[in-house]
Amino acid sequence: MTNNDIDRMSLENAKKLFESGAVNNIEVGTTKGLQAIHKALFDGLYDFAGIIRTQNIAKGGFRFANALYLNEALAAIEKMPENTFEQIIAKYVEMNVAHPFMEGNGRSTRIWLDIILKKNLGKVVQWANIDKILYLQAMERSPINDLELRYLIQPNLTDKINDRDVIFKGIEQSYYYEGYEKK
Repeated sequence: MTNNDIDRMSLENAKKLFESGAVNNIEVGTTKGLQAIHKALFDGLYDFAGIIRTQNIAKGGFRFANALYLNEALAAIEKMPENTFEQIIAKYVEMNVAHPFMEGNGRSTRIWLDIILKKNLGKVVQWANIDKILYLQAMERSPINDLELRYLIQPNLTDKINDRDVIFKGIEQSYYYEGYEKK
């Protein structure tokens, strides 16, 4: 199975997660909730779907949280407040630095972010409006300062939290960020 096949099937799984309503049963803001999202997206595609990694990983020269300390880091992230937009983005950035899975972190954590925003602020991100390169650059710099990321996301928040078009275009954009393009 090619990476493109995995992405295509996972994208369909992501849409099913929302269409079925199962997304509404996921714990909000927890590692367990993120694991449930990851499992829903990648079950049957990766043998580690929903499983916290035990190996160290890096991307583009950036080393994510050391596997030895990952469970402690995740426990600390869970305790972070999520009452304001700024707090929610800070929590999202920390979860990205943790990168708890061997693959599929970005796609899973963007859904995780949206359900936190939905529960606490009554908003979701209109990901389709956020440029890929600007977003990836902001994410790369976010461990140092998340202002750029907040600047990109905040004007693209919408209260159309149950709008199928907003959700599905957002999921497709999320996969595009990771390099997937429909053939």
